[in-house]
Amino acid sequence: MPFTTELTRRFGLRHPVLSAPMGAVAGGRLAAAVSRAGGLGLLGPGYHDADWVDAEFAAAAGERVGIGFITWDLERTPARLDAALAHRPAAVMLSFGDARRFVPPIRRAGAALVLQVQTLAAARRAAELEPDLIVAQGTEAGGHGSSRALFPLLPAVVDAVAPIPVLAAGGIADGRGLVAALALGACGALIGTRFYAAEEAIGSDAVKRRLVERGGDDTVRTAIFDIVRKLPWPEPYTGRAVANEFSAHWHDHEAELRRALPEESARYAAAVTNGDLDTTVLWGGEALDLVHDVQPAERILLRIMREAEATRRRLAAPDIS
Repeated sequence: MPFTTELTRRFGLRHPVLSAPMGAVAGGRLAAAVSRAGGLGLLGPGYHDADWVDAEFAAAAGERVGIGFITWDLERTPARLDAALAHRPAAVMLSFGDARRFVPPIRRAGAALVLQVQTLAAARRAAELEPDLIVAQGTEAGGHGSSRALFPLLPAVVDAVAPIPVLAAGGIADGRGLVAALALGACGALIGTRFYAAEEAIGSDAVKRRLVERGGDDTVRTAIFDIVRKLPWPEPYTGRAVANEFSAHWHDHEAELRRALPEESARYAAAVTNGDLDTTVLWGGEALDLVHDVQPAERILLRIMREAEATRRRLAAPDIS
């Protein structure tokens, strides 16, 4: 029995799942695989330029995909949005900043507008822009976010922005989490960390092995990886990453890290070149406990949906205890 929601109806999907636009991880192969399997895949350029956008849309050729941008960074390099819209994406997702200036071109291009929020106040502001979807993101999510947990935030956002449909993001990696989000009023889920451990995701075998080996208790929400990379992330956003030697040394010592930037930034850059995971950032969410293997994205999505159906049947069964 299919899961039919406002998301599947509006976008013509078989499954109420979007893959998150993880920066420099969600390329064309991953987005295309998720869309081919019945969800909607989103490209994640992160800080990459228009050439990356063009190349990854080419890699997804033949599949209907969308794209997501870091809003405050897009303000610095708006040409990337023009490049994306030229490929007629199914949706454009904006997160972490004031989206107002980008709404008209997205509308003119015929793409659905998706706005991600982390607080109830931000959800109300987003609703004023009349997006097609609002994503309520909890602090459980890997990568950048804020400080509110998903399950208290989600129903509050659903109530506040109705009738705009709401997606749930943060800590969802299996069918149980999807059903729980639907029960709280979401029309689907935006899933990141689980798809990072997909064969099609951009990332080395060593990166994906570490995602499988670590759990939610091994993550930390911190600003240090942005500080060392000299990325001007505004407050209140921090990032959830897999803890490593660098975070063990510098987390909660941000002022000292800023004083040591000349040396530490150079050391960090060398670590990136060498693929040193004990130093470089590996974004991952609390749902890592549920990531047990690296598989093709299609298999991941179909397993999530089988788990969701099994959960729905279990909840619907009469209590015979």
